[in-house]
Amino acid sequence: MLNLKRIRKDQAGFTLVEIAIVMVIIGLLIGGVLKGQAMIENAKVKRVVKQADELRAAVMIFYDKFGVYPGDGNTATVPPSGGNGRITGTEVYALFRDLGRAGLISGTYNGTSDQPKHAFGGNVNLVWVTPPGSTPGHYLRFYDLPAAVCQEIDIKNDDGVATTGSIVGSGAYTPNTNVGILYMRF
Repeated sequence: MLNLKRIRKDQAGFTLVEIAIVMVIIGLLIGGVLKGQAMIENAKVKRVVKQADELRAAVMIFYDKFGVYPGDGNTATVPPSGGNGRITGTEVYALFRDLGRAGLISGTYNGTSDQPKHAFGGNVNLVWVTPPGSTPGHYLRFYDLPAAVCQEIDIKNDDGVATTGSIVGSGAYTPNTNVGILYMRF
């Protein structure tokens, strides 16, 4: 009997205080990771909006300098000649080629298939189009953005409704899905 008591005293476990401290540390680590993920997501959203602003500025600088929209007329020279004032069809590719050749954006674009990517990995372009529920015009199109991101951009910069305003989606902002195209009025 004496040996059993001695064994119990030698096999002391963790105290409640020690377990509580470990749980608090684990909670802080999980909270830090989740906060970090949220910060990364917010940075990506801001990058999409900034990319839209940068493309608008580059196109307008090109227009001011050369008197035509980049890619309009789909010629391979800078400045392009002619054009109808609308970026349509394959001109969406020539636009980035012209902006790159003019030194207004970084990257090399072949004018036939290359487009820049946004922070979430989809393509970006500028085209004359009539989005769902909107009027015809030049729109920046961001492909395959998470619906929550589209809604956040729409709320901060427009009316927050997917079917009205200067920012519209090709579909509803359904949670945990992607919107095929987010249109931002140029």
